[in-house]
Amino acid sequence: MTNAVETQGLSKHYKNVVALEGLSITVNPGEVYGLIGPNGAGKSTTLRIVTTLLQPTAGGVKVFGIDVLDKPEDVRKIISYLPEEAGSYKQLTGREYLNFMADFFDVDDSHRTEMVNRGIEIAGLDERIDDRTKEYSKGMRRRLLIARALMTLPKLAVLDEPASGLDVKHAYYVRGIIRDYVKKHGVTVLLSSHNMLEVEFLCDRVGLIDEGKLVDVGSPKDLTRKYNATNLEDVFIKVTEGELAKGTVRPERGTGGPANALGMKANTTQGSDGGPGTGEGSDG
Repeated sequence: MTNAVETQGLSKHYKNVVALEGLSITVNPGEVYGLIGPNGAGKSTTLRIVTTLLQPTAGGVKVFGIDVLDKPEDVRKIISYLPEEAGSYKQLTGREYLNFMADFFDVDDSHRTEMVNRGIEIAGLDERIDDRTKEYSKGMRRRLLIARALMTLPKLAVLDEPASGLDVKHAYYVRGIIRDYVKKHGVTVLLSSHNMLEVEFLCDRVGLIDEGKLVDVGSPKDLTRKYNATNLEDVFIKVTEGELAKGTVRPERGTGGPANALGMKANTTQGSDGGPGTGEGSDG
């Protein structure tokens, strides 16, 4: 079976700053995989590399067998990306925004209508879908953005802090939508989050990152058992503040070895390369 995401020896350096160092992870098709770690651990950097927006200093990435560095356009056709700070074009209504985003996809009118209707259903904003997004609360806006990310039924949805800063009601709704869509449509999700409750509820497996390195990986239940912890928050503290976080990286089983073991292309060029399927500006 082809992995949904596979990184090999992924590194990203910015002059004297090491954002990632030899990160190797695998994400299985149809699973929700969460990246957790302190601020600056390399979570968002990893997501941006996977979504073709950032080139690594070394190592490689494949998404459903497609090399991200060799064929970024092909990768963008099967993914959706929601950045933490994504915006929604304040002068548009929610419906207009979803229609605008649907225009980026090469589909016929019937599929386009189906896509937008799916987005409206996911957002769950009822009559407020026809209000301008500048009148939305943060929670309503985030629900609209989640709808934009999922309405295309991507093979891989990459979500950076999907429920960041939301109140309990909206965060609960967003988590439920993500979980339901994974189950209903077989969408694979790679996400990052600081909310340990969110991670425990959503994720089949979790990768703990510290200082750009993978420290440990497993299901939330397995990790809490392994570290004799009561919950994933306790695991997070023990791992990132303990000796393990400063020791040797533990690559996932089956992902060890040099980056070129998968025929991946290492790249030393820094830069970004975006596309309509990966995100949008903050204001219209």
